[in-house]
Amino acid sequence: MTQSQLQQKGLRSRRSSRCLEDVTATTLKEKLQGLLTDRWTNILLTVTKVDVSLSKPEPKTRAEFLKCSQEITLDPNTANNYLLLSVGKRKVTVIKQQQSYPDHPDRFTYWPQVLSRESLTERCYWEVEKRGGRINVAVSYKNISRAGQSDECLFGCTDKSWSISCETNGYTFCHKDIKTSLSGPVSSRIGVYMDHRAGILSFYSVSETMTLLHRVQTTFTQPLYAGVRLRPLFEGSSAEFVNLK
Repeated sequence: MTQSQLQQKGLRSRRSSRCLEDVTATTLKEKLQGLLTDRWTNILLTVTKVDVSLSKPEPKTRAEFLKCSQEITLDPNTANNYLLLSVGKRKVTVIKQQQSYPDHPDRFTYWPQVLSRESLTERCYWEVEKRGGRINVAVSYKNISRAGQSDECLFGCTDKSWSISCETNGYTFCHKDIKTSLSGPVSSRIGVYMDHRAGILSFYSVSETMTLLHRVQTTFTQPLYAGVRLRPLFEGSSAEFVNLK
């Protein structure tokens, strides 16, 4: 093979190599663009879903609230020893005789409080019917303190819970131990609406009509649990999570 033929063969080889490199680069580029396109599409779909969830309007009528109704049952492992739960775990009653509940790290050891079994992370609505003395209707993060008589355990006294006190002549909202007196018709039934993603928490006085007592706009960082606190001096007083379905 002559010198000229060898040079031509080398040139063809280099051209083939460059063509192969170009094809490989093009293929990788196309694959990368496809991957990025798929990822971006998924991101857009996720954002769209969140936006749709956030844009859902807050219910206006009782019928609309009931469509969001959430079944609430109480967690026996959280109940204070002076609280008696009903068989269905929907009703809690203050009693004089201390119960022999087993030790549990989730139990409120001093304050007469109890939390729900259900963790709440979606739009939901529930109602609590009170009888007898004052009660507090609350929502709380699971990591609220439980042991001892510190205010850290009390619903509404830290940034881990929100509480409304239902008294004989009115209501008081409490969060981070900041109390706000509320006006509104006194009723034995309190409605609670929560949209976890949108950071909305609303309390209602419920009778023949629903009256907004207080609305919170915030950012929830953990799942929430429904809770109630009763007063130990009012033996026989109770709070019941109403079956709305």
